[in-house]
Formats: sequence, structure tokens, C-alpha cells
Amino acid sequence: MEEMEEELKCPVCGSFYREPIILPCSHNLCQACARNILVQTPESESPQSRRASGSGVSDYDYLDLDKMSLYSEADSGYGSYGGFASAPTTPCQKSPNGVRVFPPAMPPPPTHLSPALAPVPRNSCITCPQCHRSLILDDRGLRGFPKNRVLEGVIDRYQQSKAAALKCQLCEKAPKEATVMCEQCDVFYCDPCRLRCHPPRGPLAKHRLVPPAQGRVSRRLSPRKVSTCTDHELENHSMYCVQCKMPVCYQCLEEGKHSSHEVKALGAMWKLHKSQLSQALNGLSDRAKEAKEFLVQLRTMVQQIQENSVEFEACLVAQCDALIDALNRRKAQLLARVNKEHEHKLKVVRDQISHCTVKLRQTTGLMEYCLEVIKENDPSGFLQISDALIRRVHLTEDQWGKGTLTPRMTTDFDLSLDNSPLLQSIHQLDFVQVKASSPVPATPILQLEECCTHNNSATLSWKQPPLSTVAAEGYILELDDGSGGQFREVYVGKETMCTVDGLHFNSTYNARVKAFNKTGVSPYSKTLVLQTSEAAGAHETKPVKDTDSEEQTLPFPVPSERLPLRRMSPFSSTLNLQPSFPGRSYFDFRSSPHQLSLHSSLQSLNAPVAWFAFDPGSAHSDIIFSNDNLTVTCSSYDDRVVLGKTGFSKGVHYWELTIDRYDNHPDPAFGVARIDVMKDVMLGKDDKAWAMYVDNNRSWFMHSNSHTNRTEGGITKGATIGVLLDLNRKTLTFFINNEQQGPIAFENVEGLFFPAVSLNRNVQVTLHTGLPVPDFYSSRASIA
Repeated sequence: MEEMEEELKCPVCGSFYREPIILPCSHNLCQACARNILVQTPESESPQSRRASGSGVSDYDYLDLDKMSLYSEADSGYGSYGGFASAPTTPCQKSPNGVRVFPPAMPPPPTHLSPALAPVPRNSCITCPQCHRSLILDDRGLRGFPKNRVLEGVIDRYQQSKAAALKCQLCEKAPKEATVMCEQCDVFYCDPCRLRCHPPRGPLAKHRLVPPAQGRVSRRLSPRKVSTCTDHELENHSMYCVQCKMPVCYQCLEEGKHSSHEVKALGAMWKLHKSQLSQALNGLSDRAKEAKEFLVQLRTMVQQIQENSVEFEACLVAQCDALIDALNRRKAQLLARVNKEHEHKLKVVRDQISHCTVKLRQTTGLMEYCLEVIKENDPSGFLQISDALIRRVHLTEDQWGKGTLTPRMTTDFDLSLDNSPLLQSIHQLDFVQVKASSPVPATPILQLEECCTHNNSATLSWKQPPLSTVAAEGYILELDDGSGGQFREVYVGKETMCTVDGLHFNSTYNARVKAFNKTGVSPYSKTLVLQTSEAAGAHETKPVKDTDSEEQTLPFPVPSERLPLRRMSPFSSTLNLQPSFPGRSYFDFRSSPHQLSLHSSLQSLNAPVAWFAFDPGSAHSDIIFSNDNLTVTCSSYDDRVVLGKTGFSKGVHYWELTIDRYDNHPDPAFGVARIDVMKDVMLGKDDKAWAMYVDNNRSWFMHSNSHTNRTEGGITKGATIGVLLDLNRKTLTFFINNEQQGPIAFENVEGLFFPAVSLNRNVQVTLHTGLPVPDFYSSRASIA
């Protein structure tokens, strides 16, 4: 029952409901909390005064108008009607569970009556803190709301079940904690006393033992409070009106309030609705059972994944160790060959050294002998041996002829290790599918006539080769970072067309695609080079075909089909993959054997400014578009969000919005957001938006539902809101009528951002883009 506790707590005080009442929206409030959040509306704005003045607005319209978000001076939470001079604004309160509520404008006057009977200020309004729907109270005040007696009973049983542990009633000295209760004996037992005094045999075996908490509930159930009629407090409900869907009393029927309605017996309808609720709970119980089984399956998967991971890591380590061992063995073999070559070279050189040493010794001896003979002065003796010495000298000299003094071995090793194939194999070492029942699909072909870029978006289309017989289960599209960096996946799926938004302006991107199936992945297609425009404003050019040249210019139509695509982010913190956009752009196409290239022929402006409109594809369904998607309003009184078509991830960008219509002092919000921002709440309520919301008197900055920097000065019809996104300095600044509103709103903003607006049916705005950065900001940035 612990999971039920949040259902039993008041959204205002955060405690268990005390005397809960049922609002028309089916939510519950404590009666005291309901009185605390009452707001007194101005007399001139009450439904009675509107009817008296002949206004054409119905009571229903007034109640819907009362749903507008109103903010206080202190923390910009919900407060009283700050737009009326007769109703001063008061700070809002925040309940323990995070719901913002209206506090009373004035402390209640002292009274001796109970909260239910105390007088309620005239023209009081109560706003549900959960759904924010408002209701004007009638003369009965809070007594007009029915009391939820069923909820009181559930809370009573829940609190009794959570009470302190019950003690055994048969322990003689220190009573132990009871473990069971016998419904027939009406006694609480601990385990030893139950075995001793209440054995499960004989007549006692038929007794029903229940947990102590259940037994205490059955023992101490408070008497049922009879629900009385809200219009006739002394009458009990006895019938049920089918059209009004509420219990009524006999006096209500006698007064004729339900004369034309179908009325049935209260007991019969009670049984019928109980049966319907039980049937609905059966379906929900099945879903809960499936969810529990699914959680068990997921937890089992976690354990299996951990076990498989350990096993797979061990297998991978073993495989890598085997490769390392094989490499070491091959290394030893190669080193042996090197050592053999080393010994061979040394032997040849040493033999040559030994031979040359012997010959040099002989030559030196002969030279020394000849010199001594030349010193002799006996001519006849000299002539007797001179001829023989001359022959020996020439013979010795001839022995030192060509090649004798040349090394027989070089110092270089005539071995060259070619390790490039092995390195390439190591770099290509990867996991492959175990099952190879069919071949991999063929390489996809990029359809150049459908590929294009527009502003900072790129649309790519591809197909399988016409003669391909192997089916592809999906495709992987990869783009680099626009600076020649590493390729990263931007789309994985079955579709054959993808539009990538949020690219950098004036950047060149390389794109490629490959197909995959269960067997493996195909080779990459040819690389496609995409050039985004320098500015978002583009002019369409006609295709020109040159038959005398190998190069030709082809048109690239942009299909309007919208495709759901996977989102990944190789460029910034968020990458938006949106469906294709309507329209047509043209590009110069040049083909080479290894690379395809798209060169934009758009005429860029002198300054890089962005032109864009609101995006109907990502907007809330209540948003109404006109003026070529430059003007928006809303069909709902609740705030709805619409984004711009172009995302920004770098550079300085400025755009403006003019207030075409501004009724009843609403709070439109302006700023930037991620593509996955919540579309059904005010901009800035979640952590995906950075915004300024403003009324007719003041403004606040809001992100992650945190309100900061209240600044005086609001908007009226005809006002201009400026938004300056400086991604170079990572700041966001707001302007009202060309004057900066407050300090720099947000700093350290980085990633991919889309212009965003939230508004309701009381506001209409028109977007103005292609604007240069304000001069004063440019000069200030240059000085900084």
C-alpha cells in the first residue's frame, strides 16, 4: 500500500487529506487548503457584472479566460490578478510537493465558525493547483463542493495499517510483537503463543489467521460517515442523476432541478459503478502484472548481460593473448634470422681481416728487405739480386690489385620487414556476426537529383542498386564535423531519405551511407560533399546544362514527404533530424571517380544573417499559422510552444517578434529551445528551454522552472521583442522596443538551439528574421 500514499496527499499542504472536497475537475483538496488558495476577483470582472453590462462573453468563456497564468512580484509564480488596479498582487506559495498555489490576498477575518461555515468573500475564485482550471464560487462558497467521504475512509484505513506494531496479548511478561490475529478468537498472537495456545489442529484449524495490520483495521474501522447533499445539508443522498453524474436527494428532485433528467436508485448505480471500476481494474491489473514480469525479465537480462560480459571479456583477452603469443613466436623467428645474418657478415669480414693482415705482413717485410739492399755499396752484388727483387715487388703489387682492398660484405642488413599488412589487419580487427546465412547488401547509390542543402540543413537520398538481389534491413548515414574530422552516425533506420538540421553555416560537410543486414555491413557509398550557405536567405537559380563538357548542372528537387528519423549529435550537444522541407533549391554538381560534390550556387548576403519561419511540423497542434508561417497564435487558453525551422550552433543571430494582438494581459514567452522541448507548457518550464516571459508590467527570465531577474517594463499591442543569441560568447539577451530588458539573461549556453515562442489565444505575434546584429551590440562586442 505504500505506493498509494501519494494519492492520499493534498497537492497544497503535502499532508494527508483532511475533510477533502471534490472540485469539478475531479481533483481533491483539503477544505482548509481550498480556503487558503481562494482569490477574490474584481467586481467589474465577475460574471454577473458582465451580464449586466451586456458583454457578449459567456460564463464559460469567462471561466476559460480565468485559466491564464498570472505571476507575482516576488518570484514570478502564480499569484493574484496583477493586471487589475483593484486587486494588489501577492507572492505565491509552493506546496511541499512542488505545486504553486494562490495564497489569500488578505488574512481571513476572525470568526468563530467552522471552516466549512465561515463566510467566503464575494466573487471568490478557486484555481485547481493540479490542472490550473479556475472556477467562480457561488453564494454557497466551499459548501457547494461535495465532500469525498470515500477518500476519508481510505486514508483512515491506510493510517491505521501504518500504525505501530501490535503486541501479543498472551505473553505473560514482556509482550512480543504480534505476527497474526485470529478473526474468530479476536486475539493477537506471537509465534510461540500461537503454537502453544492456538495449534493448527482440531477445531482451531478452521479459524482464519490474518496479519496484525489487517486485523486491526477490521477491529477499529470507524463508523461510515453518511454523505449529505451539498444543497440540502440535512438530506442524505438517495438517488443518482445520470445526466449530471452526481448523487442527489429527494428534496433536489422535489424542487425540479433534475425533472428532465434520468434518475436511478443510488444503490443500483453504486453497484454498477463498482462493477465498472472492478472491470477497469482487471485490465489495469493485467498491465501491472505484465509490467512486473517485464521488470523481472529486465533484471534477469541485467544479470545475463553481466555474466556474458565477463565471459566475452575473458574470450577476447584469450584471443588477444593468442595473437600476442603468435606475434612473439614470429618475432623470435625473425630475430633468429637477423642473428644468422649478423654472424655471417662478421665471419666474412673477419676472414678478410685475417687474410689482409697476413699479406700486409709479407708486403711490409719485403719492403724493409728491399730498403736494406738499396743501402749496400757493392754494385756487382746488388746487380746479382736486383732483378729478382724487382720481379717480387711487382708480383706483390699485383697481388694488391683491384678488389683486394674492397670489403667483401656491406654493413647494411639486406632484410626489410613489411609490417603494413599486419598493422592494417590489426586496425581492421573487429567483431563480426557469427551467423552468415546470406551475403551482405550491395553498396547504396546516392540519388544526386534529390540531394540538396538549404540554409544550414542538408537533405540526402539514396537507393539500392537496380540489380541488387540482397535485401537491406537498414541504412547508416554518416557525416563529418564540417572541418574534415571523423565521420559519425547521424541516422540509422529503414528510410532512404534524411534531412539533417542544425549544421554550421558556410561549412563543407562530407556524407556517406552504407547498408546493413543480419550478415554484415556493405561498403560505403561514394562521398558526397555538401556546402551550406553563408547566409540563410537563398535565391533559386535555374539549372543550366552544358553538353560540351563532362560536368553538368542538375536541379535537385526537395520532396515534401516527412520521415521519422533517429537523432544523434556529431556536431554539438543536440542534433535535430527533421523531415524534409517543401520547396526547391538548385546546386552545381561535379562528379569524379572517387568523390561527388555539391557546390551551392546561392547568392549570399553581405552579412551572415539567418532567414527562417516557424515550423508547423514540430509545433503543438493548437498553434495556428498564417502569413507564410511567420505569424502565429493559439486556439487554447493554455500556453503552447512553437519552434523556428532553423537551428543554430555557432555565430551571432538576432531576430524580432512584434505583438499583433494582446488581450487580457497574458504572459507570452520568447527565447530558444532544444528540439525536444515540451510543447504543452510555458517556455522555460523544463530544462530544454531558455526564455523571457513578460506581461504588461514586468518580465522574468525562466529556465528549468526557475524564475530570475524580475525587470520592470512590459509589453502592449505593437511592442517589439528582440532575441540576441551570441554563441561565440555563449550568451542570450532580450530586448523590448530596442532597449535591453534586464541584464544578460543566460550565459554558458552552447549546443544546438531553435528560436522558440510560447503563447495562448490572447496573443498573436509575427516573426521578423534576416536582421543584422544591433549596432550598439556589435560595437560593444568589438570593444570587449
